Amino acid sequence: MRWDDHLTGVFEDLEQQAEGLALAERDAEVAELLRAEYAAVDCAARLQGSLRQSLVLRVSGVGSLQAVLSRVGAGWCLLDAGSTEWVVRLAAVASLRGLAERAVPEQARPILSRLGLASALRGVAEARVEAVVHCIDGSATRGILLRVGADHIDLVTGEAGSGLVETVPFAALAAVRSA
Repeated sequence: MRWDDHLTGVFEDLEQQAEGLALAERDAEVAELLRAEYAAVDCAARLQGSLRQSLVLRVSGVGSLQAVLSRVGAGWCLLDAGSTEWVVRLAAVASLRGLAERAVPEQARPILSRLGLASALRGVAEARVEAVVHCIDGSATRGILLRVGADHIDLVTGEAGSGLVETVPFAALAAVRSA
């Protein structure tokens, strides 16, 4: 065997080993980058990627809700359960099933998704329809949303909304559903 042929074989073998090591190192770097990138994904991003999907949410004080995700805002989501709509405070959500793998980063979300819970509840209050306010302690009150403050709602209870005004802080609120 000629030395030239032998050296060529050795060099080719070394090149293949180097390529294999480079590919393994690249795979490890890609895996680390994916872990680091996913660490920045929040629940709202996953919800934005799951719009118009049927989800099951376990909500503190309410229980399990199965509905289609209609809208996601800053700290809340809107669910369509057929004849009933739910505005759910995300801080009251204990778990979610059915989320898409996809996530939508904040800068790619629609402007309306930046509206907070107060904005969503003001829409309910403006409609002047009866709603049921569910709290995280499991209590529920039927009435008409009268006013929405920065961190609370005022709900008129009683017949045709002519009763007492009950104030519910957002921290105690789990969800508001159409009556």
